Amino acid sequence: MNDEFPLLEAQQGIHERIARRAPLPQTLEAIACWVGQLLPDAIVAFMRYDPGDDTLSLLPSERFSTRFTARLQRVPVGPDSASFGSAAHGRSLAVTEDIARDPRWASFRDAALAEGLRACWSSPVLSPDGELLGTFGTYYRVPRVPTPGGRRRLCQAAALISLALLRDRDDRRHRELSEWHHSLFVNHPDGVYAFDLEGRFLRCNAALERIAGRPESSLIGRHFNEFIEPDSHERTLSGFNAARRGEAVTYEARGVQVRGHAYQLEITNFPVTLDGEIVGVYGICRDVTERNRQTDKLRLLSRGVDASPSGMLMVDALAPDMPIVFTNPAFLAITGYAQQEVMGRNCRFLQGPDTDPAAVAEVRAGIRERRDVSVTLLNYRKDGTPFWNYLVISPVVDDGGVCTHFIGIQQDVTEQKQQEARLAHQATHDLLTGLPNRATFTRLLDTACQRSLREQERLAVLYLNLDGFKTINDGLGHQAGNQVLDSVARRLETLLSPDDVVARLVSDEFGVLLVDGDRTRVIRLAERILEALAQPIGVDDQLIQLSVSIGIASNDQPLAHAHELIQQASLAVEQAKRQGRNTWQWYRGRRTESSRHSVLMRQELHTALSDNQFEVHYQPLVDAHDSRMRSVEALVRWRHPVRGMISPGDFIPLAESTGQIIPLGRRVLHQACQDIAEMCTHSGRMLPVAVNISSLQFCRDGFLEEVRHALATSGLPPELLELEVTESVLLDGAEPVIELMETLKAMGVRVALDDFGTGFSSLGYLRDLPTHKLKLDRSFVQKAPCDRRTAAIVQGVITMAHRMDMTVVAEGVETRAEQQDMARRHCDLLQGYLFARPMPLSALYRLPDVLTGAVV
Repeated sequence: MNDEFPLLEAQQGIHERIARRAPLPQTLEAIACWVGQLLPDAIVAFMRYDPGDDTLSLLPSERFSTRFTARLQRVPVGPDSASFGSAAHGRSLAVTEDIARDPRWASFRDAALAEGLRACWSSPVLSPDGELLGTFGTYYRVPRVPTPGGRRRLCQAAALISLALLRDRDDRRHRELSEWHHSLFVNHPDGVYAFDLEGRFLRCNAALERIAGRPESSLIGRHFNEFIEPDSHERTLSGFNAARRGEAVTYEARGVQVRGHAYQLEITNFPVTLDGEIVGVYGICRDVTERNRQTDKLRLLSRGVDASPSGMLMVDALAPDMPIVFTNPAFLAITGYAQQEVMGRNCRFLQGPDTDPAAVAEVRAGIRERRDVSVTLLNYRKDGTPFWNYLVISPVVDDGGVCTHFIGIQQDVTEQKQQEARLAHQATHDLLTGLPNRATFTRLLDTACQRSLREQERLAVLYLNLDGFKTINDGLGHQAGNQVLDSVARRLETLLSPDDVVARLVSDEFGVLLVDGDRTRVIRLAERILEALAQPIGVDDQLIQLSVSIGIASNDQPLAHAHELIQQASLAVEQAKRQGRNTWQWYRGRRTESSRHSVLMRQELHTALSDNQFEVHYQPLVDAHDSRMRSVEALVRWRHPVRGMISPGDFIPLAESTGQIIPLGRRVLHQACQDIAEMCTHSGRMLPVAVNISSLQFCRDGFLEEVRHALATSGLPPELLELEVTESVLLDGAEPVIELMETLKAMGVRVALDDFGTGFSSLGYLRDLPTHKLKLDRSFVQKAPCDRRTAAIVQGVITMAHRMDMTVVAEGVETRAEQQDMARRHCDLLQGYLFARPMPLSALYRLPDVLTGAVV
């Protein structure tokens, strides 16, 4: 009993050190001495855990050499990282009887033996809620194992260390919070002060002393209304009482300085709450006398210009973001806005997608340099219609030469600009169809070719020649022929995306430029053109049957001149004519190929569906900020018995063109629901799964029943199913799509918009679609860190989606730079090879919750 008294006394001393917040190194040294009494011959070691990189580092002490201490820095936590790494990994005591023989010490054995260490017992240091703080260990110079009593003492020591570390961390956090609060209070540019519950000053900062014209000592203990004009007493007392009730209020009142000088104050009061009880009131105020005076002057000025036929507005040059403080009726009539909709806003809301950045830059330069500016730029009315604005901006300076405001005068010159545009359009477009003419097509092709050399883009040119058009022109007359040409132009326009170009080259010949000349896409477009132009065209109560021959050329081989693509496509047209017309041919030197190339692949697709050659793999989506896995996407893979894995890019487009995508999509939907439902049951992981649905399948009758059947047969909760669709579902009209999405949403199934920015939909569709998630195409993700224009688009899409309560996913994240860029832009979820490649279900079971590096 007498032997235990010194130990208890030492332990009590440690508790006292912790209670009085002694420096952490002193407390740890006291614990080491106490352990030395408990376990003679033990050499005590403390290692601190860094959750940022999941490593342990030995704390320096006189018990270890500098070399050994340096060797045990930033050691990864893991079952094979010596005794201490194993203890931290398993959250339990790890004993090494003999370091020379323990395989866990392989990486550190030489350093330990050189230090004269043969045994090590390590215990994790955990907080009460299980957080890993570090490890505590004892080393011995001879092999040995702990007795039951020794194990118990190790646990006691670890608990003491945990207490010391937590108290030290809490103290640091408390000091930091106090310093932050003190700095904010003292340095705030506005007057900051505190009241007791009776409204008496407790303290204030220097800014309030300056505003009130009084030192803090003359304010402490006095009621606030002693420094407020009598006619404002009721207002200030009401604001104070509202804060005492738990509200935050802002109002204006008139204060009085020492010499009786009155000034206007903007005051904010809010409660100070401690343990759920209001114990005081904080106040923040600023002197707004001059601001209000300027506002009054502007009101006087506004009445003098209300009758002007030109639109006029005035902005505050001294306020943040230069808000509008005045508009006249003509400005409101031109823009279509009501006055309350524009006051206080920066006038950039008049800009739109086609506003010339150079004109905006000129305006900003003039404002920055406080000089006159006159520009003509495209602005937008409230209803979205554009108008050309001739804008003159001039600075307004006060008596001291300081620019306090800018006045803008605008005139609607839309008619003048439209006339200029008509003349320019006629020089670059075909008068009959309104399409670009040959000169414009050649110029656009030349620009695209130059860009493709820099960015490795694939271009394709389709040369279209109408079959038998001369007969129509000669037989029915030029007027009928013109109607046919115009109908052909309109049909072609409906088949192309906004980035593509269709032009009338000459007579009955048209050209199409595809800036994304993927072979599969080009062939699909050619087939669609053949189909579209084969439909009869109505002219003067007659149905005219038409066909077209198409020649295709791409920049697979180096080109000396851009116009060579047009020449090659023209040669391919001749081959198509020789093949019997109403077909397409691809230029390959003197060799061409037709659409028959897909026959074999179609048959193999049919066999693959019958023989169940398709597999469903899963790729995780992780949180952009903590890399925690939030959901998975189901991706189909084709394991061909002879050719092995076939890329989805090779068979998905063909499956869509043949309709085989429907049974394939149905199979993937059922399999994904079944797999994730089983994983929820067996592993407890409730991971949502996203399934890609083609536009053909989504818009097909009976699709809703397919979803219900897949959920019912698998038992998957509807809230764990997400359907990914691309913007192509809107090609046949938005209303039925929106109705279907609303039905799915009511079931609990969510819909995400995939590959956003690469398709055909408008922002209006995005606004109306009941989607909860938007996926950025990988082309934007890869270019955003290095391309300013792409970065601007990405940031705009993320901001817009968040304002619409949508989650944003970045696809194709492959580098740490892309990950950091998307996280910095507040993207929500990330998906890509940086975290994990698509994997079978069995691999998904083994995947950790947090993915910090690539998982193959």
